[in-house]
Amino acid sequence: MGLCHGKPIEKSENPIVLSENEPAFNSQTGKSSSKFPFYSPSPLPSLFKNSPANSSVSSTPLRIFKRPFPPPSPAKHIRALLARRHGSVKPNEASIPEGSEIELGLDKNFGFSKQFLTHYEMEEEVGRGHFGYTCSAKAKKGSLKGQDVAVKVIPKSKMTTAIAIEDARREVKMLRALTGHRNLVQFYDAYEDDSNVYIVMELCTGGELLDRILSRGGKYSEVDAKEVMVQILSVVSYCHLQGVVHRDLKPENFLFTSKDEHSPLKAIDFGLSDYVKPDERLNDIVGSAYYVAPEVLHRSYGPEADMWSIGVIAYILLCGSRPFWARSESGIFRAVLKAEPSFDEAPWPSLSSEAVDFVKRLLNKDYRKRLTASQALSHPWLANYHDVKIPLDMIIYKLVKAYICSSSLRKAALGALAKSLTVPQLAYLREQFTLLGPNKSGYISLQNFKTAVAKNSTEAMKDSRVLDYAHMVMVSRANFLSSLEFKDEINGILYISQMSTLQYRKLDFEEFCAAAISVHQMEGMESWEQHARIAYELFEKDGNRPIMIEELASELGLSPSVPVHVVLQDWIRQADGKLSFLGFVRLLHGVSSRSFQKA
Repeated sequence: MGLCHGKPIEKSENPIVLSENEPAFNSQTGKSSSKFPFYSPSPLPSLFKNSPANSSVSSTPLRIFKRPFPPPSPAKHIRALLARRHGSVKPNEASIPEGSEIELGLDKNFGFSKQFLTHYEMEEEVGRGHFGYTCSAKAKKGSLKGQDVAVKVIPKSKMTTAIAIEDARREVKMLRALTGHRNLVQFYDAYEDDSNVYIVMELCTGGELLDRILSRGGKYSEVDAKEVMVQILSVVSYCHLQGVVHRDLKPENFLFTSKDEHSPLKAIDFGLSDYVKPDERLNDIVGSAYYVAPEVLHRSYGPEADMWSIGVIAYILLCGSRPFWARSESGIFRAVLKAEPSFDEAPWPSLSSEAVDFVKRLLNKDYRKRLTASQALSHPWLANYHDVKIPLDMIIYKLVKAYICSSSLRKAALGALAKSLTVPQLAYLREQFTLLGPNKSGYISLQNFKTAVAKNSTEAMKDSRVLDYAHMVMVSRANFLSSLEFKDEINGILYISQMSTLQYRKLDFEEFCAAAISVHQMEGMESWEQHARIAYELFEKDGNRPIMIEELASELGLSPSVPVHVVLQDWIRQADGKLSFLGFVRLLHGVSSRSFQKA
């Protein structure tokens, strides 16, 4: 049973931010580290290779003790880090060197207009955080003349390192590039003077989502929760497509534009956001304790971390309690890593099975099994909701890229698995196929992948290098062959031939489904065993044949250094020499020479 005890939702939680030198736990009952929102990027992601979070993890990676000591508190170091960023280090405070001390002679000129007071008249303060404060203002001239706006003020006195300056610069750059989506706060302009940076944005007067939840008695009905979730997923899917991960999604960071009951919801506060390509991982710990994903605590994460946070928001919306709760921050982190959220207590038994499944698939501790934002919008719980628009999903590019590099045997196995999908499950893939722009004959080429993503391109996508990644879907022959580490020319010629065929062959919807299906995500479904059995039966009928271990090793592209008779013996049935069910399931996941060497 999860740590959901019906505790009231407390307003105002500040983001936690840790540096790479400190564990992500605080076993002390003293001061919370969530008061310190500044962070330091971790330059050592290679130390934490086993990043996928799972329930068997009891501590941070590579932390091994002879007996179970409680992890030390990060609060002291964060306090010292905060002091360094503010330029107020005391002799005994900076106990752990961070490697980036206060830099003198920093260039705090952002190149923004310096005519802020000429264009705007500042009014009352409407919010305050550790990065700065927000005021309402009225435009005195220009295209916004007479309009009320919000102005985020970031004092330059707090920018005591190059990192702090880059944080502010990146926030403005992201808002400028992303603005235009109906569920993202609109950016108007940025100004500066000798003392401050001013970010001028749309003024939202409807209050925070958290306030609206509290005004409704702590939770939403399913129908009203759907309206909120569709808007959140819409803007997050837009950001993820552009290669932007928010990293601090919580009810406090969504504002209603007005007091109207059905007012549009807007995402705000991109101060902790960052760029990430589909094949890259971030490693600095940022976010807010109750909403932080397990893989963030393991310092290896991507856009999936935002989906976990959305899962927490959905849980709160539907039942009024947090899925993970404890009296200390370290307790929250342990609950996130170890506990399972409760779906047994009221009101969960009275909610629809689709709503429960939706939340469960977002709160899966293995990020590989979690829904993407586009997939969540396609989930049966939201599929029939009006005004749902399914955007292009970058996971399709990642999966197709892996499919292209797969053996013919794995392609056949994935084709069998795709045939086991139900009509509702195929709906998402049909949407993605349509977005890629098939020709009149119902085929797409790999060029369609480049064209489709270019249609959605913004400056943010260029900065995140997502466009470069999309162009790499059509893998070059040379890179493909070198990645397989072939030692003989015969196999090389074989795969050159296969790659040439793939580069110029068109994909129909059936093969696209085989290429774009995520085995990990299917494993996260309750019906996975049934899908796997049906797929294996189809594979037995159409594609399974006697196969020698040596032939299987060649199909998989294994290095000669791998002891194939040891690692592949349970893949093949001794009775008839065909692929076993275990071998079939392993084949679906895809294997490489490196994975066998690690094993």
